[in-house]
Amino acid sequence: MAGTLALAAGATALAVGLGGPDLALDRTAAIRWMPRRAVHVLLCGVLIGAVLPGVLALGGQPASLALVVRNSAGLMGLVALGAAWCGGPYAWLPPFASLSLALVVPPTPDPATQVLTWMLLPPGTTAGTWTALVLAVAGTAVYAVGGPRR
Repeated sequence: MAGTLALAAGATALAVGLGGPDLALDRTAAIRWMPRRAVHVLLCGVLIGAVLPGVLALGGQPASLALVVRNSAGLMGLVALGAAWCGGPYAWLPPFASLSLALVVPPTPDPATQVLTWMLLPPGTTAGTWTALVLAVAGTAVYAVGGPRR
């Protein structure tokens, strides 16, 4: 649980970086932004995923690599969707809302509930893995193609 909260905090902190100060420049620049945006999302996911095991090791808690990879990828996908949907300053809303919802929904074996609580599921759970994968791919693709909202 502490690892998931730390990953969500890292994702929300990095969310503001997905929107530049001049959106007109972002839309009209002569360089191709699509690969740069995708790499930006991926590097942010790697950064929050790399910091967590070190922080947990300092506290004497083990970190499951599968959980870290799954949650950091899914959270950065949510952040990218938030940047495309809400804009850079509010890109933190979808991961925050998703984590808030996951914390109040009681865990059940129902597939819909497992999709809603994907962050808190144990590593290797099919619903959690697929939800994170879909969020990561869809969020990165939407943000890479469209960029942040004006």
